[in-house]
Amino acid sequence: MRIDVLGPVRATGDDGVPLALGGPRHREVLARLIAADGRAVTADTLVDDLWTRPPARALGALRTFVAALRRAVEPDRPPRTPPRVLVTEGTGYALRLPRAAVDVHRFEDALAEARVSPAAEPALAVALGSWRGPAYADLPDAPWARRERTRLEELRLDAVEVRAGILLDGGAGADLVAELDAHAAAHPWREPAWGLLARAQHRAGRRADALATLRRARAVLAEQLGLDPGPELRRLEADILTGAPVLAPGSPAWPGTGAPLGPRTTVDLARTLALAGSDALVLSRRHRLAAVEAAERTGDPLLTARVIGAYDVPAIWSRADDPGQCRAVVAAAERALTALGPGGPPELRARLLATVAVESRSGDLSGPALDRARAAAHQARDLARELGDPALLAFALNGVFLQSFARPGLAPLRDRTGAELVGLATRHGLPAFAVLGRLVRMQSASALGDLDGAAGHATAAEELAAVHESPLVPVLTAWCRARVLAARSTEPGGPGAATAAAAYRTADEALRTAGMPGLRRGLLPLALLGLRVLHDRPAPTDPRLDWGPHLPWAAPLVLLARDRAREARAALAAVPDPPHDHLQEALWALTARAAVRLGDRRTAARAATALRAARDEDAGGASGLLTLGPVRDHLAEAERCAAETN
Repeated sequence: MRIDVLGPVRATGDDGVPLALGGPRHREVLARLIAADGRAVTADTLVDDLWTRPPARALGALRTFVAALRRAVEPDRPPRTPPRVLVTEGTGYALRLPRAAVDVHRFEDALAEARVSPAAEPALAVALGSWRGPAYADLPDAPWARRERTRLEELRLDAVEVRAGILLDGGAGADLVAELDAHAAAHPWREPAWGLLARAQHRAGRRADALATLRRARAVLAEQLGLDPGPELRRLEADILTGAPVLAPGSPAWPGTGAPLGPRTTVDLARTLALAGSDALVLSRRHRLAAVEAAERTGDPLLTARVIGAYDVPAIWSRADDPGQCRAVVAAAERALTALGPGGPPELRARLLATVAVESRSGDLSGPALDRARAAAHQARDLARELGDPALLAFALNGVFLQSFARPGLAPLRDRTGAELVGLATRHGLPAFAVLGRLVRMQSASALGDLDGAAGHATAAEELAAVHESPLVPVLTAWCRARVLAARSTEPGGPGAATAAAAYRTADEALRTAGMPGLRRGLLPLALLGLRVLHDRPAPTDPRLDWGPHLPWAAPLVLLARDRAREARAALAAVPDPPHDHLQEALWALTARAAVRLGDRRTAARAATALRAARDEDAGGASGLLTLGPVRDHLAEAERCAAETN
């Protein structure tokens, strides 16, 4: 179960389905126990916190609320067995939940860790992103709720500043200015906010702006509070005036120079670091966007187009790691295309179109946006062919590949794109795109059930990666080898399901620090579910599994494994068409399997229609990372179910 209070109070079950918590008083009881952080709260205290003037039967009403909440948070608890989540302690009640199950506790823990370890910044960023409004936003303004909102808002502001300090110490600057400017304007009495803004401006090469910010802080503090700036702000002003070395980042964002970098230099360095993966990959994306924004501020469309198009970093996955950042880059590229017009330099237009295609990941889009991205991919490829520029053509083909998931069954088309990439990159010395081509062919062979071919392309990609320092490649090929083990675990004398599951978990651990959350989230549970499908076993029901974006398609089978057929039918009825990405055949196969087991002929027919074009492929194989077995098996089951008569 998961409970969220950083915004309106809500709870979801292990399967992601919202729990019906009841009315405002029920949610207030639950929230008050969350605020107690695991400690017991007496019934008398709860009554006083819930009612300004408690009614005559307040204790009875409280017990009714608690009983209803227990049914909501433990729906499967057998009758007459003691509760394990909302428990009775002494004369009161307490919540017994792992801290990771409650958003406010995850936030507090992430902040505590970030105060002592800069490596915790990504977790703190995620925790800050979990705020959906004021804490306990939909509860009455009771004294306890006011106290908690005030406390947590103060912690949220601290978290914003702790994270900004970590990023500044790590070399960030320009990309933090706007965020910190808004933060300081909203909270002008917070001296750390002014100091962080001035540091960010100074790091961005805006020394005069940094000094002006500190003068503004001095004026605001004097006018609003009658105070002079504290010693830290005074010291910072002196350091900026004298150019003190202490202002240099503890871990420079870019190696080799302390000089301010312009947008073109910044994006070139970002492009280089992107291939290193992990934190360098995350940092490169951040600085790439900062470079684009800096170029746009110059008002020079040619410079902006060059900066956007220079980041031709190969991409292999059809779901973005940071969709918001991708949308910002696509919007900037489209603005640049408009500014250049149809008569603009064709090489720049091709690079902008290829950027739109690569950054508009098909798994995150639908409708007109997806159509525009596909059109951009083919326009970029055609322009690159006319120009005879191999590097530009390789970049454009990357966009064509990422936009080649219009429907199931297109593995042969992607294999042709991969083969062209390998040949082009080998002839013209483009190692990064040679690696990309091998990975595309690895995925395509996997999709077509050619396990030896997939393993061969994986080995070729690893050999290239060893020479050209591409540490992300072995992470992906380890998943491919686990996928091969899974497929062979069904063969006589094969490695066995436990061996394949262990290989998946080892590959997932390597992926954890690769800087690719759009790929990793939900992947391991889906792979383990696929392994169970291969062996005709029920879905895994471990509540710790994070299904991520794949939950709607897994939920019916998970609910069936828990003997909750009615809920499984409801979940299946709500299942949408899968996104147009690497995993669409796998998700259609899960839909077909659930429909067959629930006797849902209409959904089985829908899944069969989608899967027919992929009859000769492997469900999940297009990812190169997992498998649910041949599509033809799932298709045959779905067709039989759809054809059955009552």
